[in-house]
Amino acid sequence: MAQGEVVTLIGSNGAGKSTTLRTISGLLQPRQGDISLAGARISGMPAHRIAGLGVAQSPEGRRIFPRMSVRENLEMGAFVHGKVDPDDLARVYDLFPRLKERTGQKAGTMSGGEQQMLAIGRALMARPTLLLLDEPSMGLSPILVETIFGVVKDINAQGTTVLLVEQNALMALAVATRGYVIQTGQIVLADAAAALMQNEMVRKAYLGEE
Repeated sequence: MAQGEVVTLIGSNGAGKSTTLRTISGLLQPRQGDISLAGARISGMPAHRIAGLGVAQSPEGRRIFPRMSVRENLEMGAFVHGKVDPDDLARVYDLFPRLKERTGQKAGTMSGGEQQMLAIGRALMARPTLLLLDEPSMGLSPILVETIFGVVKDINAQGTTVLLVEQNALMALAVATRGYVIQTGQIVLADAAAALMQNEMVRKAYLGEE
């Protein structure tokens, strides 16, 4: 993928989408092949080193620290820099005003949508050049889904490259530049997002059309 893009991976459950993200971020090791970032091989690197190179992941299921406050969760995202930059915190609060309102609240007491905002905000605290988003709309109401995807567009407009895994294929393709369709670990289709939205197979399999 090229710098500045939003690329989405589309596929059914178990196709290998989340595994792909976890492998890029170093949480899993590839069985074959190489992974490169800006022309440099990162395969086999530990996750903390890959994070230090500018790759941050907002994981499926959010994985926030429920007993810590919103601010403490965000501060954890800045660990790769060794300290919290007030400008990074201000950026997250600008993107997610709800988090600023709840900065001292324990994360586990927030709604699912607020926790999703926190998971993305925590990843942004690492100042990523590549943001990996795994199922950001899972379990959210349609209004919150619109909000989250609006923020994804804002994040990308500010210069961050985004690799998005998302069951809501219609929303994912609406914000993406390009997309890949994965079936049982194999890429079976790759095209511009607009073209995939018009593809008959994609429309039937992933967009709910007959």
